Amino acid sequence: MSICDDTLLCNFPKCRAKLSAFAWVTACSHVFCDQHGSEKFSCSPVICPACSSALSGKLDIVRMELSPSEEYKAMVLTGLRPDIVLDISSRALAFWSYQVHQERIYQEYSLSRAESQLKQMEKMLTQQNQSRELELTALKGEIASLKKMMDEYKRNYSEVSEKLMQRNRQYQKLQGLYDSLRMRSMVVGAGERHTEQQMGHQDYNADNNAGVARHATPQRSPPFLSLGPEGDSRFLSTLEADGGKTFFQFSSPGRDKCRLFIRKH
Repeated sequence: MSICDDTLLCNFPKCRAKLSAFAWVTACSHVFCDQHGSEKFSCSPVICPACSSALSGKLDIVRMELSPSEEYKAMVLTGLRPDIVLDISSRALAFWSYQVHQERIYQEYSLSRAESQLKQMEKMLTQQNQSRELELTALKGEIASLKKMMDEYKRNYSEVSEKLMQRNRQYQKLQGLYDSLRMRSMVVGAGERHTEQQMGHQDYNADNNAGVARHATPQRSPPFLSLGPEGDSRFLSTLEADGGKTFFQFSSPGRDKCRLFIRKH
C-alpha cells in the first residue's frame, strides 16, 4: 500500500480485509474493521488486538466514517485556528504514514517468512530428491541384478528343457525297446509253450502207441539152444545180454535148483 492508495487494511492478524464504510481507530494508531472492532471493543478491559495496549481513555477508541458526506467535511474543521487545523491534519497524516509503514513492515515480514519457508521447502525438496535418487540408484542396481538372475534362470531353464527333451526321447526309445522285447518274449514264450504242449502230446501219443504195441505183440522168450551145462551157460549168457540178469536175481530160483531141474528131466 502506498500513500496515494486510499484503502486501509484491518490490523487484526487473522482478518487483513480492506476497510470500507466504517472503521475503529485507536489511540495507538491501529485501525480495525467494523466487525472485529465491535467484537473486541465491546468487552472490558479494552485491549488493542494488534499491540495489546490498554485503551482506557474516552477517546482512545473512535468509530469513524471512512466516506463522510460533504456537509461533514465542510463543518468538521470550520472555526478552528489554522494551527489547530494543521495540527489535526498532521496527526491524521502521521496516522496514515504509520499505517503505510506498518503495512510495509508486515509485508516484509510476510515476505521473509515466505522466503524462509521456501528455503525450508527447497531444502526438504533437495533432501527428498537426493533420497529419491539414492533409492532410484539402488532400485536400478536391484533391477540390473534381477535381470541378470532372470537371464541366468532363463539359460538354466533352456538347458534343463533340452536335457528333459533328451531324457524324454531316451525314455521313448527305451519304452519302445521294452515294448518290443516284451512282445518278443511273449511271442517266444507262447511259441515255447505251444512247442512243449505239442511235444507233450507227441510223447503222450508215443507212450500210448508203445503201450498198445506191448499189449498187442507178445515178448519173445530167449532161445534155448540145448540142455545141459553148455545150454545152461548159453541161457544165462543170453539173459545177461538182454538185461534180464537183474530180474532173475530177484524173481527166478537159484542156478543150482535150475540145474537139478534140468538133470531130472
